[in-house]
Amino acid sequence: MSLKIYTKTGDKGKTCLLGGEKVAKSDLQIEAYGNVDELNSFVGLLQNQSGIDSSKKTQLIWIQENLFSLGSILACSTDFKGMKLPEITIRHIRQLETWIDEYEEDLPELSSFILPGGHTTVSTCHICRTVCRRAERSIVKWSIHKIIDENITSFINRLSDYFFILARTISNDLNLEETPWIVNK
Repeated sequence: MSLKIYTKTGDKGKTCLLGGEKVAKSDLQIEAYGNVDELNSFVGLLQNQSGIDSSKKTQLIWIQENLFSLGSILACSTDFKGMKLPEITIRHIRQLETWIDEYEEDLPELSSFILPGGHTTVSTCHICRTVCRRAERSIVKWSIHKIIDENITSFINRLSDYFFILARTISNDLNLEETPWIVNK
């Protein structure tokens, strides 16, 4: 038996969380996991850009898998006990920090803010970074109403740092000059 792509249950502006609870599609919880889903799609786009070698592609697939885990955690009813969900742990945060530190070793020191751009792949990294920041803001906004594991906000915060450093790394790999932001130019 295959699942139909449309259920018609959302036609009146409601959707179901994992566990069956119905909420408005404008609910903060839906906003939070919707932003994570959007980020995951942009990470998929980033994978397909030039300058993404197999090592970076492996990292991006790992990130996508963990964004799916994060989305499933965020999509649960408060009292959902239907299945064991994946977790975002300190191990995930440390993995991002390891990659950030490795990339940063080979980069010139930053002396000013830099303008996003210079290459399609670099720009896509910055889009991932900014969508990640939006996802983080929506998760934090929702966490005012529901207690969530602090590893979730740490992971999503560190992930935006990863995309920033990845953008700089790809610029460096492609021998591109970063454009500094010059105030009142």
